[in-house]
Amino acid sequence: MAANVESMFYVRETPWHGLGTMVMQAPDSANALRMAGLDWQVLQEPIYTDGRYIEGYKANIRSNDRKVLGVVTDRYKVVQNDEAFAFTDELLGEGVRYETAGSLQEGRKVWILARMPREYVMMGEHISPYLVFSNSHDGSGAIRVAITPVRVVCNNTLNLALATAKRSWSMIHTGDVREKMTEARDTLFMAEKYMTNLGKEFENLRQKQLTDDKVQEYIEVLLPYEDDSTPIQKKNVRRLREDLRKRYFDAPDLKDVGNNAYRFVNAVSDFATHADPIRRTKNYKENLFSRTVDGNPMIDKAYQLVAAA
Repeated sequence: MAANVESMFYVRETPWHGLGTMVMQAPDSANALRMAGLDWQVLQEPIYTDGRYIEGYKANIRSNDRKVLGVVTDRYKVVQNDEAFAFTDELLGEGVRYETAGSLQEGRKVWILARMPREYVMMGEHISPYLVFSNSHDGSGAIRVAITPVRVVCNNTLNLALATAKRSWSMIHTGDVREKMTEARDTLFMAEKYMTNLGKEFENLRQKQLTDDKVQEYIEVLLPYEDDSTPIQKKNVRRLREDLRKRYFDAPDLKDVGNNAYRFVNAVSDFATHADPIRRTKNYKENLFSRTVDGNPMIDKAYQLVAAA
């Protein structure tokens, strides 16, 4: 397992993001945290240098191994792992099921991934929506939720940045049970709204026909040569372009889709999700998974190109 992923679990089979350790059934959040190795606390302690106390700042320390997760101001309020994800248990009553949880960057970021109960049929294809709940302990952000639709036939993520519906949003933790239930309902409402609008946008993309020349033009925009590219670098770019081109023209699961913008976005998604990079860094898979929350720039750019045509 790559060094940047400390611990996690997944349900039944290898997940689409390629990370995890098998478990037999999806647990509640408390068990999910324990199974994923997230059952630790964040302690806040004063900071000293050369024996002198540093005012206004504290260190966030992981309780089980004393790892420093981040330096924050006195105003920073810790949201513990069990607190961050407690409200998600309300979603279990609606059929949502936890599938994965884990720790990234030595505990600085933690997350739980859940699968929504409804599978959508869009353009004749099955799309399964997932919800990623994330929290950070390094001062970089609050609790966030993001929806990631996955095209079942090939495990491509289709998390487009729509103008008509949010794909991610922040959640404010509170100890009030009624507020937790409201947040859970709001989470499902926003996810449903996104999926509804995504289906409409897929139909719009299907109506936009693309010539072979236009496809090649878009590929070159997405995978450009740099001004100072060396011959080897240009060769690598040509290899990537050919890979993407084959995913558009030759993919068996796209042969009946038609030559249109929807097909192109799916080909780019397949490329961005599964293609081997020129250089595979040690945290390649972790960076790929993080885009389930932040969005994939290449997929978004491809969508913007065809949507503006």
